[in-house]
Amino acid sequence: MDLMGTRVSVELWQDDEARGRELVNEVMEDYRRIDREMSTYKPDSEISLVNAHAAEKPMAISAELYSMIDRSLQLSVASRGAFDITYDSVGYLYDFRARKRPTDAQIEQHLGAVDYRHVVLDPKSSTVHFTQPGVRINVGGIAKGYTVQHAADMLRAKGVEHALLNAGGDTRVIGDRRGQPWIVGIRHPRLENEVITRLPIVDEAISTAGDYERFFEEDGKRYHHVINPRTGKPTEGILTVTVIGPDGTMTDGLDTAIFVLGAEEGLEMIKKYPEYEAIIVDSTGKISYSSGLAPPGQ
Repeated sequence: MDLMGTRVSVELWQDDEARGRELVNEVMEDYRRIDREMSTYKPDSEISLVNAHAAEKPMAISAELYSMIDRSLQLSVASRGAFDITYDSVGYLYDFRARKRPTDAQIEQHLGAVDYRHVVLDPKSSTVHFTQPGVRINVGGIAKGYTVQHAADMLRAKGVEHALLNAGGDTRVIGDRRGQPWIVGIRHPRLENEVITRLPIVDEAISTAGDYERFFEEDGKRYHHVINPRTGKPTEGILTVTVIGPDGTMTDGLDTAIFVLGAEEGLEMIKKYPEYEAIIVDSTGKISYSSGLAPPGQ
């Protein structure tokens, strides 16, 4: 099924076929529900309403959106702003399907609204407020990872012991593949149908951010969707980042943060999260691994 600008799927084992189909339908409906509320492309979604009115006054929001914004802000602090949900204050000016990008003057005009500190949460009233007009948030940096993690938690609570949930570059597996690990390939950022490596994973999440996901090329330059919050322009120097760990929301957010930080700073950041590992491919084609994945001798 196409959703969130990508392909989403679920594969699970269930002895009762009818029950299995019922669970698959529940997951797909959960995917659709999250997309309805978190998509900035839907003018009546909860996040679109926040973007339209949160600068006017504090807005009461759902517990789910509050949690996603809160986790995003925590990641912003940890990455020193490399991950920033207010990037969309400039990001919305890009249209990768239409091959449109903002001018330098437009970026300059909107860049002051890009700062996660403009987003104020009040836990007592469960509200969000923007400190100035022009601020827009977008949880796309964690939404797909959150979606597969949420669905995995739901399936596990219903007794499912083996499953694979996928939303584009974000995957969450439950258990193993009936006695064998799940094998997940990391796509080569430039060679179609080729992979950099394949990883065996059991009961983990894996997320990949790449400059090949949504992009267009103009005058020999690639404009892609991973926007550097400091410049308002696509991040340069990295082709792809993959993060593996126990929580899909976190792997999704970390791959974006590391992509913006670059290989050296990104590898330093992942050290703060001992349960997570990263694979980074820079623009020269060099592959870097975090300590837990580094091949012998590296």
